[in-house]
Amino acid sequence: MLRSIRTRDNSSFGYQDQTGNLESGAASMMQPSYDAILFDFDGVLAETEPLHCEAWRRALEPLGITFDWEFYRTHFIGISDSEVLAILASRAVPRRPVEELWRQFQLKQRLFKEMALADPPVPEEIRRMLKSLHRYKIGLVSSTSRFEIEPLLAAANIADLFDAVVCAEDVTKLKPDPEPYLKAARRLDATRPLVIEDSEAGIAAARAAGFEVIRVATPWEVPARLSATLGGLLMN
Repeated sequence: MLRSIRTRDNSSFGYQDQTGNLESGAASMMQPSYDAILFDFDGVLAETEPLHCEAWRRALEPLGITFDWEFYRTHFIGISDSEVLAILASRAVPRRPVEELWRQFQLKQRLFKEMALADPPVPEEIRRMLKSLHRYKIGLVSSTSRFEIEPLLAAANIADLFDAVVCAEDVTKLKPDPEPYLKAARRLDATRPLVIEDSEAGIAAARAAGFEVIRVATPWEVPARLSATLGGLLMN
């Protein structure tokens, strides 16, 4: 669904980021207005990473491949499913071909979907924040499969709040390549989007696209960080 574009006004104005955490290639701390906001999904809008970890763990356990949350958190957040499986295949004892692990991918997707739909991990604060951003075009940019994301967006009642959704199937190169963010910006006809990311790969992708980035650690800090950056303009 495409909504009409409602920016603050037709002029540029500046503000100073009081958090000191705005990641930008620009030397100045004064920022003009943005014409879109692009969100990563896992770890930014939804606390899905523990679910992805558990789904992978259950799917690969029959092959004798085990790992814990700490290993997943350290090595797998922000990378593609193919990269996850390449790492796990190389660590398996005995070593297994990646193709064998890929046979479990659909099972992993089903397990993730079941857990996520049973209790959608999108905080209510995130839902309120997205609804308050009617001044901006909003995009979602994720390396996760559309098969996993779209049902969760619908279950959380936020699917219709996005003007563009770019998932793994929509690009030829995933983050840290800039293609996903560049594609979302083109779909929104945005020239100065602001990106919200939690992973090194996502931050690198946004920077390579030439966009400014707010780095967050959890979904719960996103509304306050974004409000501070936008000058408190998250209110209806």
